[in-house]
Amino acid sequence: MATPKQNPTVSVVMPVYNGEAFISESIRSVMQQSFQNWELIVVDDASADASVDIVRALCAEDERIRLIQLEQNSGAAVARNTAIESARGRYIAFLDGDDLWLPHKLERQLAFMQETGAAFSYSAYERIDESGQHLTPIGVPERLQYQDLLKTCYIGCLTAIYDAEVYGKRLMPLIRKSQDHGLWLDLLRAGEEARGINEVLAIYRVRSGSNTSNKLNASTYTWRVYRDLENMPSSKASYYFGHYAIRGLLRRHFPGLAMKLGVLHRVEES
Repeated sequence: MATPKQNPTVSVVMPVYNGEAFISESIRSVMQQSFQNWELIVVDDASADASVDIVRALCAEDERIRLIQLEQNSGAAVARNTAIESARGRYIAFLDGDDLWLPHKLERQLAFMQETGAAFSYSAYERIDESGQHLTPIGVPERLQYQDLLKTCYIGCLTAIYDAEVYGKRLMPLIRKSQDHGLWLDLLRAGEEARGINEVLAIYRVRSGSNTSNKLNASTYTWRVYRDLENMPSSKASYYFGHYAIRGLLRRHFPGLAMKLGVLHRVEES
């Protein structure tokens, strides 16, 4: 395949750990992008399956794909940060090794960022199960500031893009879960605003045993984000954790009410 010779505009960060079932499909969703000036940095987190062999075969197909192997399992934050540190593109985008992008994702989102002047953007996404069956689309608000993101993490990691010329290379905090939430808060802490595209540009695969499938575990790490990363006193952390818990309950069990209250968003038809 012919590849661009200039420096990539977008660096795609992809951690993988024992991802042989889905990694090829995820990588090919990047290869099939209508916007072609990208590099994909796959960081294997010491997989024990055939993930590395699959990625190497795809590297041989397309020189824009690079593989970095970690010597020991270190977690998604370390894997993502390794890719960010190696990135050469202006824009940093994220995609895990079991999720997918729609073919126009990069083209649509980069155009949106250039039109609006946004340095940090995100989009709606669709959820599927492990067999590929449709679950639900997840809509997003048009704008988010730091205080909004403390109450609910609306930004799906697979949809996020930030401009490294504006922010520099910002890394994820070294916690095992919710590290993406910590990075988004870091980007917005100084009063910046993130801009959202409320149309589906990516597909999130819900897997049994995944981090977000364990709500109690996710709640524990959300509390750590408030206390350890944002250095909040217990009273302030409790205030935001209350918002997080109540909004999560509404979104899961009372979607109609959540829509009326503006904590759940209907996806716009493209």
